[in-house]
Amino acid sequence: MNKNLKSGMIALSLLAIMCTGLSAKDKKKGDKIHPDTSNWESLFKDDLSNASFPKGVWTFNKGILTASEDQAIWSAKDYKNFKIDLEFKTADGTNSGVIVYCTNKDNWIPNSVEIQIADDFAKEWAESPKTWQCAAIFGHLAPTKSMVKKPGEWNHFTITCKGKKIKVALNDELVNEMDMDLWTSATKNPDGSDIPAWLSTPFNKLATHGFIGLQGKHAGAPIYFRNVKIKELKEK
Repeated sequence: MNKNLKSGMIALSLLAIMCTGLSAKDKKKGDKIHPDTSNWESLFKDDLSNASFPKGVWTFNKGILTASEDQAIWSAKDYKNFKIDLEFKTADGTNSGVIVYCTNKDNWIPNSVEIQIADDFAKEWAESPKTWQCAAIFGHLAPTKSMVKKPGEWNHFTITCKGKKIKVALNDELVNEMDMDLWTSATKNPDGSDIPAWLSTPFNKLATHGFIGLQGKHAGAPIYFRNVKIKELKEK
């Protein structure tokens, strides 16, 4: 093969890899953004007997989990170092989230990390700060791009939590990576942007274990979940 042609093909291959959001190393390994979860545990049983939530709010019907009120549903178990993989579907104006590292279910907002779910197509969320949009680590770190689908379509989330490191993949793209140790303030993000006042605990002070939750029907807009799977990770 001509040397210049070979060099050009290598350059094009590297460009293609960069566009997927994967590193060249990951691509060479054949790693996928979303894992095969066929052997993973379901976070919640079909009868929700291992979940904590106000009676009558959350229902599981034909494999779809949804709520009638703005009340979270929580795992019965405290998790440390894990991947959670799920699908979600928004409606017009949906504002929900996946909550991790929660150490106080009664006062979870300042005592956890929320990975935001939002209908970015709605005016309210399209015009909100980027740290409030879908796949943001709410109030703290915006996603690199908006990948959420339009209301009524299913989306795929994979969230990896290992110590102070959090990664978020949405619809085949790695869109967020955080090192919680860099968030030393409760009022300002490392880039100088404001943190909402109700998130009053600096992330570097938060525990890196806790309950996992899903936020319910917030501000009148429903949210739907299915195939909520979890895999615990070994500590190195």
